[in-house]
Amino acid sequence: MKSTFQNIAILLAGGEGKRVGGDIPKQLRTLPDGRTVLQTCIDTFRLCPVINDIWVVMHHDWLSYVPAGVHAIEGGKERWESSFRAIQAICEHYQENVNVWIHDAARPFVSQALLQRIREAIAKYEAVSVAIPVTDTIYQVQSPTLSPSATENLTLQSVPLRSTMMRAQTPQVFRLPLIKKAFDLAVAATNDIQVTDDAGIVLRYMPHIAIHIIPGEEANRKITFQEDLL
Repeated sequence: MKSTFQNIAILLAGGEGKRVGGDIPKQLRTLPDGRTVLQTCIDTFRLCPVINDIWVVMHHDWLSYVPAGVHAIEGGKERWESSFRAIQAICEHYQENVNVWIHDAARPFVSQALLQRIREAIAKYEAVSVAIPVTDTIYQVQSPTLSPSATENLTLQSVPLRSTMMRAQTPQVFRLPLIKKAFDLAVAATNDIQVTDDAGIVLRYMPHIAIHIIPGEEANRKITFQEDLL
């Protein structure tokens, strides 16, 4: 039976990509096939047969680079704020029978096979996220602001059980009323939202909602450094 839900993709492209280097955000950098990271991502979602519309969230200085045929919206200072702005805009344009697909535009290599698995899962569940198993041993250290340049004077605090750990990917897909309520609760609760992805918002502020995890793909990696562009 044909789904009665519209499927709206939100591509988060508001980051500056400082670790990649250069004068433009990594989403506008060119891949070996000549397309930008952002255009590659848009093309992939356009090919997905269930996606009805695409919204790109970008820093206001680069909004003019969003290609024709997709909606452009100005992002916020933090990732969560960019997601929230897009969700608010979608609520103004669509009815409640909507699945929101939130994807990092810095992951341009998401496959149609993975999108199909998500499509099947969101037909059954209210919230779906993508993850792959951790293969390295994970250390938890005492610094809440760890960065590649802050590796001195750290001490090991614990070693989480690796079999319970997974690396989160995107897209993460939610029923529109669910993700809107989760963000509303988050914004009402605090001005210092520390959660780094949208599934984390749902988990923290609507813990009674089960988030279904489906297997991701190693190829669905996030472009972070210069060598990732190659």
